[in-house]
Amino acid sequence: MQLFDTHTHFDVSEFDADREALAVAAKNAGVDALVLIGFLASRFDDLYAVHEWLNQDRRRYPRSYFAPGLHPFYIEHHQMTDLDLLEQRLQLNDCVAIGEIGLDTFLAQHKDPKMYAKQQQFFHAQLDLAVQYDKPVLLHIRKAHADVLKILKQHRFKQGGIAHAFSGGVEEAKAFVNLGFKVGVTGQITNPNAKKLHRAVHTVGLESLVIETDCPDMTPLCCQQSSTVRTRNTPANLVYVYQTLVDIFQQEPTSVAAQLWHNTQTALKLHS
Repeated sequence: MQLFDTHTHFDVSEFDADREALAVAAKNAGVDALVLIGFLASRFDDLYAVHEWLNQDRRRYPRSYFAPGLHPFYIEHHQMTDLDLLEQRLQLNDCVAIGEIGLDTFLAQHKDPKMYAKQQQFFHAQLDLAVQYDKPVLLHIRKAHADVLKILKQHRFKQGGIAHAFSGGVEEAKAFVNLGFKVGVTGQITNPNAKKLHRAVHTVGLESLVIETDCPDMTPLCCQQSSTVRTRNTPANLVYVYQTLVDIFQQEPTSVAAQLWHNTQTALKLHS
């Protein structure tokens, strides 16, 4: 069994104390590959250092793929020069995708017209880079599905990618799939009360899905140790997302794993 964690922040300081042990645990659990996702230009060096460290021992650790990007949630921190730093990474490093990028209006300050306009400016610019360098994108979307879809259509974006941590409904899921994206499923799927997500997953089908942890966030329900304090998520917990999809689709576990692996290879253009 091979599992591919399509979205991790395994570079952040929460993993500094035990990153090696967690990498070994993930590999032993069947997580054979993961993507390290960017969010701030100031962290690109640290992100790439962890990427190189993981790939130094592919026997013991999951294979790492590098995806730098400028996250909309941190829009107050981004400067126009950060786009130049991102392009330098695309030129100098082997980047599998640009991510995570998109739009986020979850917090009140991000609904401010000026801040939201800046988010859209950076989203447009990063889509332009994705087209220029022929890279898929890893989309972060919170309470902005319609605008993200509108902008992708404006760009006539053909590079595809993944709608990360999908939280929309059936129609939005179908719209992203129709634009060539896979739908990213996190530990939220382990919650039986996440009915909107379950409906969307059922509707688009297994062939349109990839799985992710978004560690250290989005901890599967079965791994949460408190209802009030966040439990750190880890790459090994990807197994619970996978097992839930096995239960949902009532298919052989090996065939589900193979389909998810194939979906990820397709989304990230790893076949060629």
